[in-house]
Amino acid sequence: MVMKVGRVCTKLMGREAGELCVVVDVVDRTYAVVTGPNVRRRKCNVKHLEPHAAVVAVEKGASDEVVTRALESEGLV
Repeated sequence: MVMKVGRVCTKLMGREAGELCVVVDVVDRTYAVVTGPNVRRRKCNVKHLEPHAAVVAVEKGASDEVVTRALESEGLV
């Protein structure tokens, strides 16, 4: 599955493993910038993300508050 802005994912590795996050920027084929309610904004290897079918409507580089509101409006948080 291709990583694109707005894709909802679950982190698989690191201290935030198991937490829900959203892709807010795609760096290249192997890295994406993610953020979420319990996930700090950071560059993450796409191999460490499990993508979901859900996509929320956020713009590239969206703030943490916008991402949290989008997840809440979709009923994912």
